Amino acid sequence: MRHERFASRYIQLILVLLVTLMSVNITPVRAAGLEAFDFTGKVDEDRFKALIVQLRCLVCQNQSLADSDAELAHDLRREIYEMMDQGKTDKQIVDFLVARYGEFVLYKPRVEPRTWILWYGPFGLLVIGLLVLMITVRKRKNQRETGFSEQEQQRLNELLGDEANPEPGQEGDKPA
Repeated sequence: MRHERFASRYIQLILVLLVTLMSVNITPVRAAGLEAFDFTGKVDEDRFKALIVQLRCLVCQNQSLADSDAELAHDLRREIYEMMDQGKTDKQIVDFLVARYGEFVLYKPRVEPRTWILWYGPFGLLVIGLLVLMITVRKRKNQRETGFSEQEQQRLNELLGDEANPEPGQEGDKPA
C-alpha cells in the first residue's frame, strides 16, 4: 500500500515536470533580436517571424534564424527586415538568400531533381526494406524443417542407447 502511494506520487511528479518542460518549448519563435525592429511601418511582424523560422542559421546549423543568437543570425535578420521594408516578397528574399548561401539556408529544401534523393530516398529505402523482408519470410516459409537423416538418427540412437530413443514404429523396453 505504501509503495503504491509512493509510485502514484512519483508518477504525478514526473507528469508535472513533463508538462512544464513541454510548455516552455511550445512557442515556435523566440524573441531573439526582435526587440531591435520597429514593426509599426511596412514590415508585418507575423510575416517576419514566419520567414525567419523557415531559414537556417548558417553558424548554428541546427537552429532557425529566429532561435539563433549568433552574430550572423542577427545580421541576416536585419537584412531580411530591410528587404521587407523595401517591399520585397518572401520569395524574392528567399531566392536572394539561396543565391547567396545555397540551399542549406532553407530548412525545407525545394523539390527539384537534385534534391529528389533527399525527398524520396527514405521512401525508396522503406520499399527496399519491405521487399527484403518479404523475400526473407517467403524463403523461411518454403524451407522444410530438416530433421536427421537415417544414418544420423541411427548414430544418435547408438550414442544414447536404443532404449532411450527407439526408432519410429518400434517400441522400446518399458519398465514395469
